[in-house]
Amino acid sequence: MTEEVDFILDSTKEAMNGAIKHLEKEFTNIRAGKASPAMVGSVMVDYYGSPTPLSQVANVSTPDGRTISIQPWEKSMLQEIERGIMIANLGFNPMNNGEMVIINVPPLTEERRRDLVKQAKAAAEDAKVSIRSARQDANKDIKKLDVSEDVKANAEVDIQELTDEFIKKTDALLVVKEKEIMTV
Repeated sequence: MTEEVDFILDSTKEAMNGAIKHLEKEFTNIRAGKASPAMVGSVMVDYYGSPTPLSQVANVSTPDGRTISIQPWEKSMLQEIERGIMIANLGFNPMNNGEMVIINVPPLTEERRRDLVKQAKAAAEDAKVSIRSARQDANKDIKKLDVSEDVKANAEVDIQELTDEFIKKTDALLVVKEKEIMTV
């Protein structure tokens, strides 16, 4: 095969890998009942007038499966951290004990678990759309090349095999996440 075909295959694989990475990131944001520092990863805190990620003003840890503790590096930041968590609208009720902010993560109801599974399925479907879009772009690029029809046909088969492989990865990730969410 030619260099151009190899380049198209490599960039398609890279784009499909990007879709999988994005899906994994989306899945970390879908909480499955257990407390995790990633749950407050999107929280921004007003640090002396500029919005700053929570992880840059405090140590975030999970002492157990139901609690997130946030230890600020400056005690004066306690109220700002609480405010940031409330503004982020994560459904948590932060408590301040004068030393740190503590968040109790409530157990998920059956209905909420089903909603989270729907969310996970939607994220997986978005990833599949991205993968198929990368396939479509690659096929367009292959058709534009000045190579024999056999080379084009072989490249399209390779692209379809890549697509199938990444769709399977997406489905596997979804099965794992669904099981994690539905496990009480």
